[in-house]
Amino acid sequence: MLFGLDGVEVGLMIVFLCLFAGILSGFPVAFAIGGSAVISFGIIAALDSAGLLIHQAIDTGSAEYAAILAEGIKAETISVFRYPDLPRIEEPVFVSGWETALDRNVSFIVNRMNERVLAGASIETLLAVLMFVLMGITLERSKIANDLLTTMARVFGPLPGGLAVSVVVVGAFLAASTGIVGATVVTMGLLSLPTMLRNNYSPELATGVIAASGTLGQIIPPSIVIVLLGTLAGDLYSAAQEARAQEVGCSDALTYLGEPAVVSVGTLFQAALLPGILLAVLYGLYAFGYALVNPTKAPAVELGSANSEPISRSEALTWFLFAPVGLIVGLILLMQVNIIGNQSIVVDTFSDAGQTASLRTNVSESCQEAMIDLHGIEAWETAVAEQAKIDEAGGVAQSVKLTEEELEAALVAKIENAAPIGTGIAAGLILMALVFTTARGVSPSSNPQPIIIGALGILLAVLIDIVLIKPTTSPGNTVLLLILPIIMIGYGAKHAVVALGKNDLLKVVFPPLVLIVAVLGSILGGITNPTPAAALGAGGALLLAAYRKLQDLEQSGRIIIMATFALIIMILVGVNFDLRVNIEEVSFENWIAFIFAKSAYLFALFGILFACWVLFSNGVLSPVVRETAKVTSMVFTILIGSQLLNLVVISFGGEHYIQQFLRSFDSEFQVFIIVMLVLFVLGFVLDFLEIIYIVIPIVGPVIYGGTMDPKWVTIMIAVNLQTSFLTPPFGFALFYLRGVAPKEVTTGHIYRGIIPFVLIQVVGLALLALFPGVVTIVPNLLGG
Repeated sequence: MLFGLDGVEVGLMIVFLCLFAGILSGFPVAFAIGGSAVISFGIIAALDSAGLLIHQAIDTGSAEYAAILAEGIKAETISVFRYPDLPRIEEPVFVSGWETALDRNVSFIVNRMNERVLAGASIETLLAVLMFVLMGITLERSKIANDLLTTMARVFGPLPGGLAVSVVVVGAFLAASTGIVGATVVTMGLLSLPTMLRNNYSPELATGVIAASGTLGQIIPPSIVIVLLGTLAGDLYSAAQEARAQEVGCSDALTYLGEPAVVSVGTLFQAALLPGILLAVLYGLYAFGYALVNPTKAPAVELGSANSEPISRSEALTWFLFAPVGLIVGLILLMQVNIIGNQSIVVDTFSDAGQTASLRTNVSESCQEAMIDLHGIEAWETAVAEQAKIDEAGGVAQSVKLTEEELEAALVAKIENAAPIGTGIAAGLILMALVFTTARGVSPSSNPQPIIIGALGILLAVLIDIVLIKPTTSPGNTVLLLILPIIMIGYGAKHAVVALGKNDLLKVVFPPLVLIVAVLGSILGGITNPTPAAALGAGGALLLAAYRKLQDLEQSGRIIIMATFALIIMILVGVNFDLRVNIEEVSFENWIAFIFAKSAYLFALFGILFACWVLFSNGVLSPVVRETAKVTSMVFTILIGSQLLNLVVISFGGEHYIQQFLRSFDSEFQVFIIVMLVLFVLGFVLDFLEIIYIVIPIVGPVIYGGTMDPKWVTIMIAVNLQTSFLTPPFGFALFYLRGVAPKEVTTGHIYRGIIPFVLIQVVGLALLALFPGVVTIVPNLLGG
């Protein structure tokens, strides 16, 4: 034995030292990881061949080991940590020789690369990383952050600590639009730090709030961290729960858990929404509270109004509070009484299949005992009673084809029960009503006639929908009936947009806000998965950046605006019409809709190409593409290198050794706390990519193989990594900020300023631990 340590322990130390030395060597981290894997394997193989690495394994042939098995203890749970007095045998760390391990590793790494990098199921989700990176870098290079910071400072500046609060708001905004921590911290450091210092803000508060707000991109979706962590967590959770089910004697995880063992990136986005908002709110409250206690270190600053004309208190309350709240409350009430609701008359030609029991009860005795332990005796007895009723009724009713009479009766019932106003039309009308009320509030002195005409158009559309439009009315006839209200609403909207453009806040916030809502809304609402949503975000970011550039050049952005409307028209037509023209019978109105949608698609494509040309000709697109390629290639190279390092750890038993240590604790929450502390410390020296792809695969089978909610586990890990990135002396966000801070701001200022925010992060973690519903409520409501 070397230094009196177990050979596996020495191997783990060698791997860690080689990795640490590789990172400090100055080589790019993406290559240092793969290189450290090769070097560490060579060192371990040489020491093992020399007989210096001896593993003290449990003697499975001893009487003591047999006695423990006889007590009903499973072999998987027996380890040197839980049973240190068991007889041991000495064996090399490479039991079959390092040559066999090398051969197996080379074969495995080729298969793993094919699985996770080249052609596996997760490659589509990983493509979202490319799109989100492109989206983030495009927005960061288009000076949108500069506009946001300037405008938010004018809105919040008059409040105590208002500039710090504005940084938090913009940090959350940029996190939801870029998701890139380094870019956000650097951008806000360059733009807001000089302004805050010039207005006598404390350097500690200024640097602390910038560094903390910049790291919100780690948790607020669309977060690249969550995309990468989610692809891995899904695989780990599924495999761990299958292994857990088979250990207790059940056939699969679905039987044992009563639900599929799956967790998707979209569900994790839903789960991360409230924790991200919670942290941003805590940051803002701290900045405001700090200003109240130390008014000279965070003074109120008057930077001018964001609106072109003064607004009285009564006008602001009427148009910005009472009117919007009244519209939304009215919508909810009408939905509750079924005046607004679903108008679908699609009838399934087959009857519904019978409802199965809440749990599978036809299982082995050992599986039954395990399921009772997991779900409780009441849940089991309920499932047994449900199954008994199903059996008495002759088993689960199978789906059968309905007769013509039954189909006709079902159609009549659907038409009778349909709401007078469709949900889609109601949502569009409410949205336009909110545009009109906001426009009136922004410019109360302007001529109200166009807004009144638009409002009358909304009322006319409601009346026509109730009286003339039935659930059986075709989409084409619906458009024809609503053509007059649409013209009236369009006339009012044209003048409303002009009025809204007079408000700097709306002018700056609205375009990226629409992009964020489109991307996140499609994911959180379950409309699509992250990859198409990321592609939409990348295309929208290119259009937005091009429009911003044309404004700087004082050139018309009409083509960009028209392309944006073409995208909206394409989506609306696609949702409301059947665009399948390759079927046998296609109605005339569907052909017209297809031509409209195709034309809108072609024009939108032209608009995106035009946006690319604008950005390219002005020297913006080339650096964006280069930076996107650099970041994306780094991600995938680190993925490959980390797979090599993982295989080295697996080959000499390091992974099994670590997992046995973690499983030696009786409390899975205690194990999770240990893992969180290790990740926190590793966050000082490793980037999130290395932690996700090196550490999580090793500890994942343990922390995802218990009873804890995988969504909660994953979000806790993401927030924990965010905390470590803020913690002195090695927090990555601190180095980003130090690189752009002026000379009068010292490293001591940055360290002292960030400590309160680190404590806020710890409080946030504690709140998520005490109230896990903060993580799970949104996925539960949205069915994620």
